[in-house]
Amino acid sequence: MRYNQVKDLIEWAAGFHARMARQYSEAADNADNERLQMVLTYLASRELKMKTGLDDLFQDDSGHTEVMETWFDDSKDFPQPPELDKLAEQAVAGSIEEVMKTVTTAHQRLQELYERRAERAKIEPEEEFFTSLANGHNAEIRHIMASIEELQGV
Repeated sequence: MRYNQVKDLIEWAAGFHARMARQYSEAADNADNERLQMVLTYLASRELKMKTGLDDLFQDDSGHTEVMETWFDDSKDFPQPPELDKLAEQAVAGSIEEVMKTVTTAHQRLQELYERRAERAKIEPEEEFFTSLANGHNAEIRHIMASIEELQGV
């Protein structure tokens, strides 16, 4: 579908985080290595936190009601950006380094999606909204990387 509302993209992104959380949780349940299990459990919790953050945007008191109702025209890579959907469906690899590659790729692609929406925004509140989401993803990946490095040192 070519025309969508901002809320459609946010619903999709929240679902993406939920799928990633399930993927990490299932991988943690099957991990042989205790450190890898800790990393995967941590990642699942961070994904659920991001999902909850996006879900909270739908609350009437979030201040984003007007932006969420904004329509946009985007004929490619939405509502299901193919690369992100593939990441949410693939099995998580067996090493911390491989998992971190998946995490980094997923966050970068989602950040790029938000940045692209900010660049194509027709109104300033929409641009600010997506810029804020992109910046949040940038901060989140830095936080995750620092935490994983800490977990690896345990």
